[in-house]
Amino acid sequence: MATMNLYGQAGANVLRAAHAELRVTDLDAAHHFYVELLGFVETERTADALYLRCLEEREHHSLILRRAATPGLNHLAYRVADPADLDRLSDRFAALGLPQRWVEAGEELVQGRALRVQDPAGLPVEFYHAMAPVERLLQRFDLYRGAHIMRLDHFNCQVSNVEPIYDFYTRELGFRLTEYTETEEAAPRKWAVWMHRKGNVHDLALMNGRGPRLHHVAFWLPDALAVLRTCDILAGARLHEAIERGPGRHGISNALFLYLRDPDGNRLEFYASDYQTVDPDFAPIRWSIDDPRRQTFWGHAAPASWFEDASPVESVLDGTFVVQADGQLQDRPQFVT
Repeated sequence: MATMNLYGQAGANVLRAAHAELRVTDLDAAHHFYVELLGFVETERTADALYLRCLEEREHHSLILRRAATPGLNHLAYRVADPADLDRLSDRFAALGLPQRWVEAGEELVQGRALRVQDPAGLPVEFYHAMAPVERLLQRFDLYRGAHIMRLDHFNCQVSNVEPIYDFYTRELGFRLTEYTETEEAAPRKWAVWMHRKGNVHDLALMNGRGPRLHHVAFWLPDALAVLRTCDILAGARLHEAIERGPGRHGISNALFLYLRDPDGNRLEFYASDYQTVDPDFAPIRWSIDDPRRQTFWGHAAPASWFEDASPVESVLDGTFVVQADGQLQDRPQFVT
């Protein structure tokens, strides 16, 4: 019973958000943006993919940029604590009737066996345990470039109905709620949720909207200066239009933020100064849907593109894009960080 309470009905220990694979149309343009300007560490390049990591990470990659005809999301990945967790997850997903497939060791060059599943919202999610180790560059200050990106932090996704997907991640996978926005109706509805496994504000945020779509992949920066440095680098390179929103501070998460769009329109968040949520009795923080401080604590409004644009996601079975459905409360889009 303790295992079920800690890890969810699947009985698998999901450790953290670990990597994402984005589709890009031009690898050279992606390399210039991500590596030469922003300072991601290039671990490996193949004919059709870039494998990137951040300065304090010790695994081969936390971001894959793969050449494709159109932009979008291939999959989001979480690391599990034990190889047996993968079989536990497969058994549970089969019982729930979710589409899944195995990615065998060798299909990806540097990763052991992994399981991919289409979650109940339609998001493509991978679980893995083993990946090739690499040098951790935390104290190689001589190699720091660009924004000084330390690690992958979280994923943010749009789904057509938050509440059942929130139930899936908390009940089945043991994710814990840290903050949420809620309507002021007689029977309140959760509009957006922030959930974690690793003990900070979130590994995964979900918001109601047209989905399934990826809103952004977020990377953790060491301080406010790194956020500002990113703005200066892009402006100096005459790529100021890549800065979509910020810098600013979220009410939800308390984090400093900056939203960027890569050459294909895929969205990144650079993120700093959130807080710990390690204690198991941490009480989730409620925000009213009518409180404008939740999205931008300082009060300035986000652009329309931030609410309207997001990336389509692939099917784990055949690589086609998953059909999107409209979310609830589509007239109230302005409250997710």
